[in-house]
Amino acid sequence: MRRNDTFAQFVTEHMAFVDGLRLRAMFGGHGIDQDTRMFAILTDGRLYLKADAVTRSAFEARGLAPFTYVARGKTVALPYFEAPPEVFEDPEAMRNWVELACAAALRGRPAPSPTNAPRVKKSQTRR
Repeated sequence: MRRNDTFAQFVTEHMAFVDGLRLRAMFGGHGIDQDTRMFAILTDGRLYLKADAVTRSAFEARGLAPFTYVARGKTVALPYFEAPPEVFEDPEAMRNWVELACAAALRGRPAPSPTNAPRVKKSQTRR
């Protein structure tokens, strides 16, 4: 943890209930994973949580903004929305919103396979 260590440490302490919680530095901020699935982004002192077609309306109903950046002169929005302020004050709110984000990440795409998993040669699978 090097980038905005204090905020990253604060957030991960409030997410200690997540099994397989992992923080990793990326693009001037941090990604937060559950095992190998990213469900949150920390950047510029803000927490963004993963949303999808199932959960997006919950974020939009609260007026929460998506994470955006500018690339090649165009604004790009990612499916991560700013966390509501109460998550930093209410552990139950943090749990509820993080569970929504983890579920969205789980529905998103399958977890990458471990790079060190043994491979089975085709000749070993034939009988």
